[in-house]
Parts: sequence; C-alpha cells; structure tokens
Amino acid sequence: MGLVSTPAIVLHAIKYGETSKIVKLATRDYGIQSAIAKGAGRPKSRFGAQLEILSEGTAHLYLKPSRELQTLAGFEVLRLRPGLAGEVRRYAAAQVLTELVLRCAPAEPHAWLFEFLSRQLDRLAEVTSVKLDEAALSAVWQLVRILGFAPQLDYCARDGRSLGAGAARFSISDGGLVCSACAAGRRTALLSRDDREALQHLVAGSYDSPVNLSARHAAAHRRLLARFVRFHLAEGREFKALDFWERLPWRDT
Repeated sequence: MGLVSTPAIVLHAIKYGETSKIVKLATRDYGIQSAIAKGAGRPKSRFGAQLEILSEGTAHLYLKPSRELQTLAGFEVLRLRPGLAGEVRRYAAAQVLTELVLRCAPAEPHAWLFEFLSRQLDRLAEVTSVKLDEAALSAVWQLVRILGFAPQLDYCARDGRSLGAGAARFSISDGGLVCSACAAGRRTALLSRDDREALQHLVAGSYDSPVNLSARHAAAHRRLLARFVRFHLAEGREFKALDFWERLPWRDT
C-alpha cells in the first residue's frame, strides 16, 4: 500500500531498543495499528515530543496489510491535550477509554469510533472539575454501548417484564436491571431512584442531564461500571487502567 496519511491518536508507546519507540495508534482510516518510530528516542529526533500518549494528529505510515508492525514515517501533532495531565482523575478516565479501544475495538476501521474517542478526550480535558466524574462515567458507558454491550435499563434483563419507577436491582451477570422476582437469590446491586436515573443519563450520554453525583456516589458508579466491563468485555484480559480508575479515592469537598 505504501505511504499513507491518516488522523490518529497515540494510545500507547514503549521504548524499543536504544533509540526507537513502538506505538499503538487509533487511526480514522485504518483501525488500530502498531508502528515503529525509528530514532524517536534520539535527542534531535524528527518526532520530538509529538508521540505523547493521548496526543492526536496526522500519522504518516508505510503500511503493508500483511505486516503486524508498520513503520511510522512522521507524526504531525494537532492536539497534545495538556489538560488531561493536570488532574489524576482526568488522566485516569482518559486511559480507561484508550485501554478499551485498544483491547476491545474491532480490527476493521470505524471512523465514527475514532471521532467518538477524539471528542471524549477533548471533553475530559476541558470539563470543569465539578462535572468531571459525570463526564468520565458517561464517556466510558457510551463506549461500552458503542462496542455492543449496552446495559438493559428499559425492562427486566431476564424475563423482559416492564419495571416500575423508583429503586431497582442491577445484575452484572444478566447485563442490566432486573425485576424483583428475578432478583431473588441473585447477586445484584440496589440502585436508588436517583442512581437509576443517573445511570440512564450516563449511558445515553445526555450532557444536559440533571446528574450531579457526589464523590461517594461517583465512586459507587465507577465500581459498578468496572465490574460490568470485566464481566462482559474482559475475556481473561487485564484492564490495568480500569483497575486504577476504579480504586481512585473519593472525598467530598
């Protein structure tokens, strides 16, 4: 295929040898690609500081579909997103998004998935600290939904019965809310009316929602989401960024 250019986001980067780096890129036109950036570790490298994790720009790749490792000829950075590094909660949430894309995204290219990731990273970098927990939870839940694992919140996930208003039980193994009859004898989490409403807004990505979680409730929602991801998406894989994000301490200010 030769030299191609495509919008790309740096998902991961590791040192290779004395002077090179291997990077994982989410590209708009060619899906997830692994590439070697030769000489990227040299003091006067043409890549400079452009291959920072979560940076976005135009990648120039010598692409051969038969190879697992491509060659990165250049990377023109457009967004470094320094705001993500200013607060551990922002960076941790962004890492969860990139980890899920890296491990769970389909191999074939999907421009809409790339655009989603780009928008959510921008939002995490810019949202106020007050709304950061909601933005992070919403971004991760939306990605889970996009990947085909949306929780069932409209009716019982086991028998399809309609659910009344108010508090409800959430079953990780069944993939959503369950009625009182199906919840009997099963391991479930009780969601209050407010937490149930919050979860519906977070999964739907309603940015104008009235959701305003306390730090304690945000931590509980992180635990629920992390358990859901491990059960339905892990398939034996480790999710280190998710583990770290889940364990973030909460504290009301």
